[in-house]
Formats: sequence, C-alpha cells, structure tokens
Amino acid sequence: MRLKQIFILVILSSILFTSCGKDPVTPDTGDKTRADKTRDSIFLYAKQIYLWSDALPTAEVFNAKRFTTKSTNLLNYEDELNAIAKYKINPLTNLAYEYSASGTSAKYSYISDIADQNPTAYIPNKTSSVDLEGNGNDFGIKLGAYLQDGVGAKPFVLYVTAVYQNSPANKAGVVRGHKILKINDKTIVSENYDTERGWINTAFAGSEIKLEGITHLNGVPDVPFTVNLTKATYKSSPVYAAKVFTAGTKKVGYLAYARFSTLSNSRPALDLAFNKFAADGVTELIVDLRYNGGGYVSTAEYLINQIAPSSANGQVMFSEHYNPLMQSGGATILKNQPVLDGNGKIIYSSNGVMLNMHENIDYTVAGNTSRFEKTGGLSGVTKVVFIVSDNTASASELIISCLKPFIDVKMVGTQTYGKPVGFFPMRMENKYDIYYSLFHIKNSLGQGDYFNGFKPDVVDAFDDPRNDFGDPLEYYTMLALKQFNVTTPVTTTKTMSINGKNVSVQSLAPMKPIVDGNEFVGMIENRLKIKK
Repeated sequence: MRLKQIFILVILSSILFTSCGKDPVTPDTGDKTRADKTRDSIFLYAKQIYLWSDALPTAEVFNAKRFTTKSTNLLNYEDELNAIAKYKINPLTNLAYEYSASGTSAKYSYISDIADQNPTAYIPNKTSSVDLEGNGNDFGIKLGAYLQDGVGAKPFVLYVTAVYQNSPANKAGVVRGHKILKINDKTIVSENYDTERGWINTAFAGSEIKLEGITHLNGVPDVPFTVNLTKATYKSSPVYAAKVFTAGTKKVGYLAYARFSTLSNSRPALDLAFNKFAADGVTELIVDLRYNGGGYVSTAEYLINQIAPSSANGQVMFSEHYNPLMQSGGATILKNQPVLDGNGKIIYSSNGVMLNMHENIDYTVAGNTSRFEKTGGLSGVTKVVFIVSDNTASASELIISCLKPFIDVKMVGTQTYGKPVGFFPMRMENKYDIYYSLFHIKNSLGQGDYFNGFKPDVVDAFDDPRNDFGDPLEYYTMLALKQFNVTTPVTTTKTMSINGKNVSVQSLAPMKPIVDGNEFVGMIENRLKIKK
C-alpha cells in the first residue's frame, strides 16, 4: 500500500540545520576549516545513505583530507565524490557501477554550487535550456554538430535538432531541420569542429543572435532562411510533437517528449496528446525519447499509466531499493534534515515537533513500491516502439523497463545511457547540493540492472536532423513505423553539402549537442513517504 505522499521541494529538500555555523554531523576537532568539515561530511553521508555504501572503506582509510589540490572547494569536493563512486564494482563489467570504460567522473552522482544556479532556467550542474519546471531563458534552440567520418580534420555541419515550445526560436518559426551556415554574419567554415565550436558557443551565450542557412522541410531541401533572435524567458511544454499516423485501418500514435518535467508542467500536454490518441482509436504507439535524459519519477509514473493496459491495474509497476541501512531506519545522519512541503516549508507534527528525514520518512521497499493505476482513455495499445539514443536516460529508461512485462515493447536507435538509480539532494554549507546515487529502481519482475543501457531491437546510429519530429520521412520515425509494417516512401536527398562538396548523409556521424550539457540527466524522487 502506498503511504501518504509529501511532495518535497527538490532543490531545498535537504537543507542542513546548523548550530553556530557548524555542521551538526561533523565532529568539531578544533582547528578544522569549514572546507575540512565538508570533506568529512561528504564521506560520512556516503557511508550511511549512498546506494553502494557497503563497498566504502573506513574514514581513516578513505582520508577525505587529501582532496585539496584543486583551485576551488567545489572542484575538490567533486574529486572526493568521484573517488567515492569508484569503490563498488559491477561484476558484469569489472568496472565501477558509476563509471564507463572511458569515464573520468561519476556517471550518476554529482555536486553543484547553488550560487551558480540561474533562477529562471536551472538544471543542477548543467547549462540548461529548459529546466524541470518548464522555465526557459535563452533562444530555445538545441544544436547538433554532425561530423563527416574520415575526411580532413573534423569537417562538420551544424543543425537545429530541436526547438523548445514558446521560445524565441519557436515563435520565429525555427524548427528541427534548419541547417545553420552563418551566425551573426560570420560564416561557419565547417572544416574543423574543435576550432569552430568555441565562437559558436559564445554566440549562443549572447543576448541576441542572427542565424542564416537553409532548411529541409516536407522533403524540399535548400530553402534559405534568415532569423534574428533575442534571448527571453519563456514557459515551455516538454512535448515536441504529437500526431497520429493512418495506415489503412491502423492508427499509430506518435509522441516526441523532451523531459520528465514536474507533473504540473507535463500533464496538460500529455493529456492533450493522449486524449487525441484515444479519440482517434490509436492501438499502436511510437514514443520518441531520443533526447530525453529523465526527470521526475512521479511524471514517469503518470506517463506509464497513460500507456499501460487496464489489465495491469493493481500490479507492481516499480519499486525503489535504498541501501540496507536506509531501509532499516539506521541512517541517523539524516536526523538534521527537515522534511519540507511543496512550498519549501518545514512540516511539523501535531504536537509541534519538526519532521526529519531520518525518523519520519519510510525508506523500505514496501513503502516505496508503485502499482499501476490506469489513467486516461487510451486503451488497447498492443505495441510500443521507443526511439532511443545514448541521451535516453533514467526516467526514460524506467518507462521502457516498467512496460516490458505488460506490453510488446521494441526500440530503435542506439544504446541508451544506462541509469537505473535515482536521487534527491543533500545540501552542505547552505551552498552545495550533493546528489548521491540513493536508490536502485526495479520493475515488477525485479529487473533493473541496465547499468549499460538498453540495446535497441533495431540499432542504427544515424539520427538524421533534416526532418522535424513526427515527419514520416524523418529517419528514426520511419524505422519505428516499419516495426508496425508501415512503410513510407523515401524521397529525401541522400547527399549533403560540406565545404561545397556533396557527401553521403550516411557518412555523417551524429555528435553530442555542440552546446555541452544543456539537458538534465537523472531521476528525481520528490515524493518522500511519511511514516504512519
């Protein structure tokens, strides 16, 4: 049975109460600096609440005081957190759970300085375009640089791969498929990605920008465009596109979803899309999560219930597994963490005692198990095809994992990110938020070991940027439609110009967005369960 849910203000959910400016969980050993105490606290917290705390050594062996070689406290704290994340080894890979073969920092856990947060559009430790509240403060463009394999240094073409709803770019008519040739009257040379990216980033960080190029819409290439944009704040829906494809008597719904934002931000657009699907008699579904790095577990649960069959009602959807000490109520270090309501106010008991995150929150598996409760009018969906990539992470992967036992699930694209763990922040010094990996999430079959991601049924690395979301000629959409035996004529051109030369589009390798780190990656639980 789900216990009473309290919605926690995520960024402020773990403010440390201090006495005389000292961290209450760190022993005062005389002449220690505040930074020394924080280093101690980072490890002491991990020993009690980190998902893989069982692999950590003693405080003496770990020696937190050694992390002092970097130029700032934040960088030193990051080094310490990265060191903590290296201890627990995944026996399937012989690497730490939080590291890939090429990884140099923790894959899941991280720390951010709250002073660096943009109050209008902030995602922890990221240069965000739209935050998990749906707030944007930029031009509203997601960029993608595509490199041509094996030619010269690093020749590339620059595309708009997504546009955020209600942003300046959206209002000016910019869409996925715009190829950018000039920025502020300066031509993109396109000969070396590493050389050009610096000034491109600088231009997009400004308050005004002029873009010129060509677009490829409705199968018609090389239509010129010029647009002048001014940075602005805006409220954005997380749905890029929603439509219904008709193939004979078959109705296939399509949803392109950017992020698992707060339910209040996501729900209106999701309801609109699924009401349309239900009215049109959709029986098969494409969910495009290629750029979705996750977000709130509560929103993921809502979307799962929109898609799931009614036959799943009452059955386990997923369960959150904290470490044994957390489950047994032994993480006493959380005693000084107040429980806050959705407005950031401290919650008190009926007799005036402050609720804290140790004594009053339930971390048991039973208390953190969600069950299916069918939502919306869409029923009878027999198959779902997910469009995925290595940007598909966390809450996005949770959707796939939870639906697999109950419906025919297929994937097209590239291997997903691999993040079956979630968190909520711990605040230290009233300055830093630390996101430890806190719980492992598993589906109804107890499955959740996709730390290396899901491998698609149809693996194809070419994320063709030349057509908009929901266009049947868009490459991944076309691949997804084929899983329903729906075929579309391929009439798009097979070549693309780089430095005046025509090259095969299949020789272009999609790269990470040229503006690094502009999407949140993670899975946040904002419904801590109050004990009865």
